[in-house]
Amino acid sequence: MADVKDMIMNGQTALGIEFGSTNIKAVLIDEEGTVLATGSHGWENSLIDGIWTYSQEEILAGLKSCYSAMRQDVEKKYGVTPVTYGAMGISAMMHGYIALDKDGKLLSPFQTWRNSNTQQAADELTELFNFNIPLRWTIAHLYQCILDQEEHLKDTVFVTTLDSYVHYLLTGEKNTGVGDASGIFPIDSSTNDYDQGMVDKFDALIAKYNYPWKLRDVLPKVLVAGEKAGTLTEEGAKLLDETGTLQAGIPMAPSEGDAGTGMVATNSCAERTGNVSAGTSTFAMLVCEKPLKKMYREIDMVTTPTGYPVAMSHANNGTSDLNAWVKLFGEFAELAGFPMDPGKLYGLLYENSLKGDKDCGGLLSYGYYSGEGITHLNEGRPLFARQPDSNFNLANFMRAHLYSSLGAVKLGLDILLKDEKVKVDRIMGHGGLFKTKGVAQRYLSAAVHAPVSVLETAGEGGPWGMAILALFLNKKEEGESLEDFLDKKIFANMASETLEADAADIEGFEKFTKRYSDCIPAEKAAIETLKD
Repeated sequence: MADVKDMIMNGQTALGIEFGSTNIKAVLIDEEGTVLATGSHGWENSLIDGIWTYSQEEILAGLKSCYSAMRQDVEKKYGVTPVTYGAMGISAMMHGYIALDKDGKLLSPFQTWRNSNTQQAADELTELFNFNIPLRWTIAHLYQCILDQEEHLKDTVFVTTLDSYVHYLLTGEKNTGVGDASGIFPIDSSTNDYDQGMVDKFDALIAKYNYPWKLRDVLPKVLVAGEKAGTLTEEGAKLLDETGTLQAGIPMAPSEGDAGTGMVATNSCAERTGNVSAGTSTFAMLVCEKPLKKMYREIDMVTTPTGYPVAMSHANNGTSDLNAWVKLFGEFAELAGFPMDPGKLYGLLYENSLKGDKDCGGLLSYGYYSGEGITHLNEGRPLFARQPDSNFNLANFMRAHLYSSLGAVKLGLDILLKDEKVKVDRIMGHGGLFKTKGVAQRYLSAAVHAPVSVLETAGEGGPWGMAILALFLNKKEEGESLEDFLDKKIFANMASETLEADAADIEGFEKFTKRYSDCIPAEKAAIETLKD
């Protein structure tokens, strides 16, 4: 205990803070990556005037609340108050659109990754670049604003993502990590910077609008893991710590998107590694040895935090609908006089799903709260359906929703694993879906036809990954790569559990996937007919 107190007071620690879709979480680690303390703040996006958003007030209040909870956890466990850290970093859900003026003022509501109002822009840019530009990418949002002749563009000096914005508030620096940047604009992995040829094409495309800026003027500078991205300013320290005890001057790692921190958290940054992050959105990332044979609108090409090319199957919709059903069962339990701890409730329902039919007994679910790029739908309607003779019981009901939380992302994975024959030596699972041991892990294994490993840190996920990136900034040796740092210093002795689905599980998931794919017109009909 005395050693830990000394480490905390001497700043021999690293702090990661990640803005997820439903939770902002801080994780404090020691120099070996061991979690010392955590803090969190729950929040939810709002649909305002057709835009999924979080207000600036919610962003700032969530940052303070999350940090305060972590600080209080340190004080409770160790009896000391941290005043500095060896390094720290910010991560967040990727993509979206934040536009600032010269004074740092928000010029329009923050548009999250969940928005799919950019179809025209994404289509035109994909054709121009011959490179898939998903609807949620920052450049798609920017170009859609241009097409719509948004008034704020003439005053815009900085266009960025949530993690880069919070980093800017804390440091005054306009930069971001290459993994996050790869969801802003296509990256050239040979330079670890925005693809200059595509930058030139974009500038030529918008020249007729006569804005007082070109693309590189407004986008954040691109940095790779291990580079210093600035230091915590006096203003930033006050913004973060409402008690005023936190000192300025802490080195800041490049901010990252949740895809990048997920790769770090699962040691999936090297070629032929892959991971699946399952939460509010669900995405699978495979680090490629070579380019894909062709472009797919269902597949995003992004990068690791050090710039390796990554093929991503990204589903906008993951566990939101699943969580809503679990909450409903919780309400019933309370009504019946048996209120239940959420963790226990999730465990009971998830584990009971293992008793269900391998193909979910003919049940079908689309947890589409928003548009889904992989299935080419720009809006969503949560939908549960069954035939009159389906085997409708609780186990199959939960199993169908668990399968569905991986349904869209599996369609993209099938392209990579079956059509492109991408080689993967290991697949790691992480995120809230994997907290109940052996359930979602088994279903993911059935989806990918391969063993899936879950680390003991799976529940910490991205915030822990961001803390590791901050630690890498502070502790890396001369010439040491992030991949070697992770292999030899962080994960060398870390426990993990590996599980492989049997043939019946695989066959059942394939049957469910065919039903899921064949019945997408039913979801489309729901979108067309279920209106406000």
